[in-house]
Amino acid sequence: MAKGKKKAPAPPASDAPGWDAIDAACNALYPDQPEPLHYPITPHPPFGTGLVYGISAYRAKGPPAHWHYVTYGFSDLYEKTDAESKVSGRGFELTLRVARGRERTPPAWAMSLLNNLSVYVRRSGNWFGSGHMLDLNGPICLGADTLIRAIAFDTDPQLGTVDTPNGRVEFLQVVGLALDEHAACGDWHTARVLDLLRETDPLLVTDLSRASLLSNTSAAKRIHEGIDRDGSQSDRVFVAKVEWEATGRGPTRALNVTLGARAVESLLPKLRSRLAHGRDFALVGKEQTVRFRAANEWKWAVRDGTPTLDLSPAALAALRERLPVKRGRYELPELPGVVLTVVPSEITDAEGRVVEVVG
Repeated sequence: MAKGKKKAPAPPASDAPGWDAIDAACNALYPDQPEPLHYPITPHPPFGTGLVYGISAYRAKGPPAHWHYVTYGFSDLYEKTDAESKVSGRGFELTLRVARGRERTPPAWAMSLLNNLSVYVRRSGNWFGSGHMLDLNGPICLGADTLIRAIAFDTDPQLGTVDTPNGRVEFLQVVGLALDEHAACGDWHTARVLDLLRETDPLLVTDLSRASLLSNTSAAKRIHEGIDRDGSQSDRVFVAKVEWEATGRGPTRALNVTLGARAVESLLPKLRSRLAHGRDFALVGKEQTVRFRAANEWKWAVRDGTPTLDLSPAALAALRERLPVKRGRYELPELPGVVLTVVPSEITDAEGRVVEVVG
């Protein structure tokens, strides 16, 4: 019998198997960049305010040429936090593709955006997923003259989803949108709007200088036809201001809901494109959420820590017709027991100065 070869010793276990798995996925896509530009976030978790330990940036050839950012921290980078879960941490890492010119280093605003999103997730407990959207309440790059003032999320077309020792991780790409594109995603379907963008930009690179898709007559027609035909496939919108408080007991029990004017702007189209098609909808704020449902009879209740308003046809019509995008206190007879307060939404510049007030 031939003498067997001595088995090589196993390599030492990594202290950061999740981190190594992200590196491996990126190295497979960019074998020419084994050491990308990497920017640690300080102070890092758990001492900082967000979830991200660092962000890497790769020079992607495209077309178009762009920077490809990848976060480290939404998933379990070190030890697995939930032994029973099939996903790692929150199940995703964020990516972002930004048009690249002659600059030698990646724009810092993009890293600030990704880190701010991690702060939002940590503080609110809300997670992102493919098809979700977020109004940024200002330019994606503060101080820039750009139409890109919102974002959507979709699976990264090249990194996709990977299995790691700590569970599955989806690379979720942040895609910059103009406000009318954001509205079209909400009134129709995020994936369908992104598909139209892919016809000229398959990798969905965020370009601060681009025009809105709806400035193209043909694309705008296809979007409006889709809205009329299909209604909205978006079951939630993330907004800056939505708060609620339930008071009293029995017949005096009341629900007080406070909405920013921009939140009302998001809600009103959904009363047609979601609820009129028999589909639920939620306004998701930094700390609290309010859900709306179409129903035969009016009622409201707090379920699992979230108030749900079951809107009868009369209540639905009243909201659509008599809830303005204007500051004020509104009590509609068709929604007994509910007080809606609309407060102004402020849009600020890079220095924090208010440049626009809505409502």
